[in-house]
Amino acid sequence: MNSIPDKKKEKLFTPSILLFLVSQNLSIFGSSVVGYAIIWYVTLETSSGTWMMAVTLSTMVPYLLISLYSGVWADRYSRKRLIMLSDGFIAVATFALFILFRMGYRHIELLLAVSVIRSLGSGIQSPAVNAIFPQLVPKEHLTRIQGINQSVRSVLLLLSPAVGGVVLSVMNISWAFLLDVITAFLAIVVFAFIKVEQIKRKGEVFSVRKDMREGLSYTFGNPVLKSLILYYALAFFLVTPAAILTPLLVERSFGPEIWKLTANEIAWTAGSVVGGLFIILKGQFKDKVRTIALALVGFGVGFALLGIAKPFSLYLVVMVFVGIFMPILATAETVLIQEIVEPSKMGRVFSIVELISGFSMPLGILLYGPLADIVSIESLLVVSGILLILVGLSYQRSNRRMVARIVLSGQK
Repeated sequence: MNSIPDKKKEKLFTPSILLFLVSQNLSIFGSSVVGYAIIWYVTLETSSGTWMMAVTLSTMVPYLLISLYSGVWADRYSRKRLIMLSDGFIAVATFALFILFRMGYRHIELLLAVSVIRSLGSGIQSPAVNAIFPQLVPKEHLTRIQGINQSVRSVLLLLSPAVGGVVLSVMNISWAFLLDVITAFLAIVVFAFIKVEQIKRKGEVFSVRKDMREGLSYTFGNPVLKSLILYYALAFFLVTPAAILTPLLVERSFGPEIWKLTANEIAWTAGSVVGGLFIILKGQFKDKVRTIALALVGFGVGFALLGIAKPFSLYLVVMVFVGIFMPILATAETVLIQEIVEPSKMGRVFSIVELISGFSMPLGILLYGPLADIVSIESLLVVSGILLILVGLSYQRSNRRMVARIVLSGQK
């Protein structure tokens, strides 16, 4: 009796996957160094929650406003070209900032203006990057490759605050801008060698509004996506104090030394490296919704502990613990979407998820930024952490009920 041969497994790594990982992580490294340098520069110059709010809004709001359009573009045009053009756009803006700072125009308002431009470029790039991933990576390897990507990214993010700290203390912030320009150029060159097939669309007349409506209808018509978006929006609102205000907490409670601000970020990214390695070893998350819920609970516990952790060494240990959950959450969420969404709608779905959940942080900083100048950041962390635990538990319960309803309806 002849046995049916097993389907040949796709390779874990191909030249396109390797080039993609190298390109994206080069770009992320340079952007991360600049991001840390700007945050610390503003923190040390102002020690103000209100200014931190301004930096956050200039970084996030343009990204979110452009994301719906960029999601449509990612489903209509060449994702490869969008990624390369947006990297180039960011590099040009950053190089202009480098020139102006070298000429002596070192104004925080100038940092905010260029942050807006950089944010627009990132908003154009992000849906295309997420949507192109399943075109390059076989479905059975999505989780593992995402884990590898998260691990590499975490290692670079472990280095970037150290690099940013050295640049800021030994030289000045302008050289961080030049580093970002160089890494962006290298990322574009590497990405140019990747071959990506364009997703075929029907020949109907192109309409941004029509495609947006179609994307919104598709996204909110899927109960799994709808639940994910609603809970993500609430969760990211509660994540805001820990995500945005911890450098200010370190400066106020432990001292304004740059090495402490650097250690704060290194501790987070060290935890992310551990989380990424866990994903690589595990390979798959069978129940991705449950994984997301557990990660949210882990964040909540960690944030609450950050609010009471003293001395600084204990605070750093807790920050490492918190960082473990970031790659787990990001991987489970991203792969869940990549597995259940049609390729022709991938860009729009990612942009909608980012838009709705992402707007929670700017809304949060509007509250938490000024509030941080009135009450202690520690108290904000404790309260938001407890509430985040409840959000994670509620997400798991609601998903269990949703799955039960789907099963029952299928049995009728």
